[in-house]
Amino acid sequence: MDPDNPVVKLCVEGMKAEADGKSNEALLLFMRAWEQSKEDYEACIAAHYVARQQKIPNDVLRWNQVSLDRADAVRDERVAGFYPSLYLNMGKAHEDLGNLEQAKTYYELAFAKVDILPSGPYSEVVRKGIAAGLKRVS
Repeated sequence: MDPDNPVVKLCVEGMKAEADGKSNEALLLFMRAWEQSKEDYEACIAAHYVARQQKIPNDVLRWNQVSLDRADAVRDERVAGFYPSLYLNMGKAHEDLGNLEQAKTYYELAFAKVDILPSGPYSEVVRKGIAAGLKRVS
């Protein structure tokens, strides 16, 4: 991701607010990022972060679906590394709504894509999330 992109900058600010326990401020920053998105790549990123701040399970699912749809619309390699996380988030959103078959499908999609991630802490978090999700819905 381009750290100089205005949408990315807003999302980074939002993540800092999240880390400081300022969820309302984080949501406002993520919504600004969403509103300032000029193309599908930026919208995918912003929607991912907006989804994290939703309190209602259907809203979590809706924003995760928006993020996934926008990633699909990019149609190039910029979003390839996003898919394991996007699918993991879709799986969890469906699981939280009791849609266990859909959850399993998304967890399996995440598992199929996870090897694209480079080794490191982020990859490990995603891998553990996928494994835990598959265990819960199997």
